[in-house]
Amino acid sequence: MSATLLVALAGPMQSWGTRSRFQERDTDAEPSKSGVIGLLCAALGRDRAEPVEDLATLAMGVRVDAEGIPAKDYHTTQDVVTADGKKRTPSVSNRWYLADAAFLAALQGPKDLLEEVHTALAHPKWPLFLGRKSFVPSLPPFLKDGLQPDRNIWQALAAYPLLLTQNRAQRRLRQIDSGRDAGRVRVVVDSQQPTHETRHDIPVSYDWETREYRERFVSTQYMDFTTLKENGVWECI
Repeated sequence: MSATLLVALAGPMQSWGTRSRFQERDTDAEPSKSGVIGLLCAALGRDRAEPVEDLATLAMGVRVDAEGIPAKDYHTTQDVVTADGKKRTPSVSNRWYLADAAFLAALQGPKDLLEEVHTALAHPKWPLFLGRKSFVPSLPPFLKDGLQPDRNIWQALAAYPLLLTQNRAQRRLRQIDSGRDAGRVRVVVDSQQPTHETRHDIPVSYDWETREYRERFVSTQYMDFTTLKENGVWECI
């Protein structure tokens, strides 16, 4: 039997990199599948070397309740050992993140698996973070009513209250009324058909020595902000 699990991803800083290489550490504009599955693995207490196929095959959608503001940290690390192990040199990197973002992730798949994950999110085995260990949530990812046994991804995302404070929601409504805001909420969902939007973020293995990801197709759609607002606003900050 299929069900959908909703997970709150809100915090002052988040980073969901899918193309990071060496000194440049990127972030996508919404949570990556590898990042969300990694958070579920932490809740379940799964080691990096353990299989993740059951979680990786879950369909995923993300509702962007608050678009994050891209920002960058400049990092310098001293005495980094080179590949030959003979020298120690400084390492400089630019690390991007999203500030003040809020997302509602939806995962659809077998009900028994999602029930296990839902319970684990309430009592996580390991600390949960938003892409990087230093980026802790401002709101617990666990939602008491997050398990939606009779809804698919789109239905669950359309029915659940926005992850915004009353003040932030009212501020956006004023912007919509003044014409400064289009009044839409972006939703990125897995697609079964090839699309021009791709993400290289389906985890095959998180193991340090055999880390591997596969490509997935996604589709960007939109929901009406005012309609979602009428469903109620949930205080998260």
